[in-house]
Amino acid sequence: MPQYLRRYTDLPALLYMLKEKKITLLDPASWDDSNDSHYLSRYKEKKALSSVLAICFSQADETYHHWRVFSGSSSGVCIRFKREPLLRALRKRAGVMLGEVNYMTLAQARKQAPSIAGLPFIKRAAFVDEQEFRAIFESGDQTMRSLDITLPLSCIERISLSPWLHKNLADATKEAIKAIDGCAGLKVYRSTLIGNEEWKTIGGSAC
Repeated sequence: MPQYLRRYTDLPALLYMLKEKKITLLDPASWDDSNDSHYLSRYKEKKALSSVLAICFSQADETYHHWRVFSGSSSGVCIRFKREPLLRALRKRAGVMLGEVNYMTLAQARKQAPSIAGLPFIKRAAFVDEQEFRAIFESGDQTMRSLDITLPLSCIERISLSPWLHKNLADATKEAIKAIDGCAGLKVYRSTLIGNEEWKTIGGSAC
């Protein structure tokens, strides 16, 4: 089981999380993958729920795909959480379900339709490289568009800033993050995924 869960998001969301010491689940209706949001909408409908909110993490190591798709601008960030402390924090909120996403081909879905309970954790097989893990909140009587859950900052192992963030801006961004109350000791780095000097040096020594 992976030791860490990664959350790709943007700098404003990160700053809110750090200042408020909360992690936010949102309505999946705005998700880019309409197949995905449709399944959660059907789950809400079939269970006659007032709210279904979600937040997604990746169990995979850092990849170009994750950065480009989920945080593809200079304001993108990747928060690497310690898995078990994060899950303990999420479980403290009643109504939260946790689970890995199951990936299915269309042929598999035709052969055996998913159960209602499984709908929030199913995605098409083309997305399997994401290795997604989800927290789902449901409520039968409260209509909500978002939910904040208290998050101890000790859950955060490190923060990576966007590989597209200009190097001249990275230090100031790190300083702004560390200036937030309780954040002075956080590990904050600019990702070198698309510009690693050691990697370049190794290539330069080819013979």
